[in-house]
Amino acid sequence: MADSTVRIGLVLPDVMGTYGDGGNALILRQRLRMRGHDAEIIEITLNDAVPDSLDLYTLGGAEDYAQRLATRHLTQHPGLQRAAERGAPVLAICAAIQVLGHWYETSAGERVDGISMLDATTVPQEKRAIGEVITTPLLKGLSAPLTGFENHRGGTTLGADAQPLGRVTAGVGNGVGDSQEGAVQGSVIGTYMHGPALARNPELADLMIRRALGVDVLDPLELPDVELLRRERLAAGRR
Repeated sequence: MADSTVRIGLVLPDVMGTYGDGGNALILRQRLRMRGHDAEIIEITLNDAVPDSLDLYTLGGAEDYAQRLATRHLTQHPGLQRAAERGAPVLAICAAIQVLGHWYETSAGERVDGISMLDATTVPQEKRAIGEVITTPLLKGLSAPLTGFENHRGGTTLGADAQPLGRVTAGVGNGVGDSQEGAVQGSVIGTYMHGPALARNPELADLMIRRALGVDVLDPLELPDVELLRRERLAAGRR
């Protein structure tokens, strides 16, 4: 990092912020500050070029038209792509998986080219996936079950260069019948989990922070309320 402040890019919250996924940036900032690190959130809107110099990036969910706007903007301003190429962690939630893939189909059946940061394609499914989702993580560095709330019609198929984030134990996941959830490729982590995802899954938040700081271990945080939330949501998803 260029200085001691960890800079978190909240990418296109004006169009990719439908489900409160901007909260993921807040979680990253808070967990950094609780460990004594200076941290700030940089909001990147449709009025801004995407800088490639930030330490972490998060993107959220959106509807069809907003996805188009985001795809066009990220194509015209490829700072996110350059940042990921140098290894900056990127968290892509729900529709952001589709934007970062090779292409996605809209609900009207029109195919839109993505920005190809993930080896993934998405087509609408007949039935919308709505409800709690729980997965067993498949990403090295994660051991605790992952929990979130899914709300999407996308059926995302992963290619050979992408791996699933988790294996579904409750809920739908990527929606193509293979029990996979999310997509991981290089420094990009994609998931359909809302909640926000990092509020429900502190281990995932800390994995992103470790990668951004370039460290193997972080000081533990004792947060009983967070653990209570996790237990509650895991129990709800398993019912």
